[in-house]
Amino acid sequence: MLISPDHRRYLMTSRDQPLPIYIESIGYNGNQESVSRPAGYPCYHWLQTVKGAGEFRFAGSTVLLGETSGILLPPNEPHEYVRSQGEWQTLYITFGGSQCPAITESLGLGEAALHQWDSESPLEYYGREVLGSISSDQDLSGLEASADMYRFLILLKKHGMTGSRSSISHAVERLAPLISFMNEHYADPEIGLEQMAAIPGITPRHLNTLFKQSFGMTAYSYFILLRIRKSKEWMTGNSKLTVKETAAKVGFRDASHFVATFRRIEGVTPEQYRTLY
Repeated sequence: MLISPDHRRYLMTSRDQPLPIYIESIGYNGNQESVSRPAGYPCYHWLQTVKGAGEFRFAGSTVLLGETSGILLPPNEPHEYVRSQGEWQTLYITFGGSQCPAITESLGLGEAALHQWDSESPLEYYGREVLGSISSDQDLSGLEASADMYRFLILLKKHGMTGSRSSISHAVERLAPLISFMNEHYADPEIGLEQMAAIPGITPRHLNTLFKQSFGMTAYSYFILLRIRKSKEWMTGNSKLTVKETAAKVGFRDASHFVATFRRIEGVTPEQYRTLY
């Protein structure tokens, strides 16, 4: 329902069959008022600044919620916020669903946190696009809004920055030359962590930090997965290759190590995989 030119709010309809994730409400406030919720809000709550700034208090701390930043709160998290600098324009989304706890936890978004992003990030305008889409469509099933909400959380995971950590998109961009190097040299058994770290010009420890942040694993674990993927391409593209030959083509020094690694990752032996394919 359109409230006023500078204040839009839409309340989504209830459903007999709740979706895994759904938008409960979404809105834009052109003149954000002070809010105090000692008992929190019953749904997940996202608030971002469109223009201006406000002070947001939660979890015993006070943060400045300026432009290119937002707060994501889990249900029932006590909080309050007030305008701090002139006009404060905000966009908010409240959402829930049977799988919300699992989804947010798996993305590392389960706890209350301040998120920031670059001005050119999709996070800067995505919420407003969703708001515009909901205002113009008759999404009675809520399926489109559900997809929009999941997409928003993915964008927050990819482009959001918390504390001193860079965003995943920044980390992946920095790792791009190394990923290309891995794709070109996966057959070389001499490649180790030191050689990998030399490509972006960082320490092995920092390299592993970037890989864990981006892919959830160390750089060498990523390299092993790449080699296994390449081995599947070789085996399915050339039925005459032996296991030993395949192992050599993807950087394994001996066939037994290749077979053991393949089975651990894929759950079947290389020969069984080729037969299944």
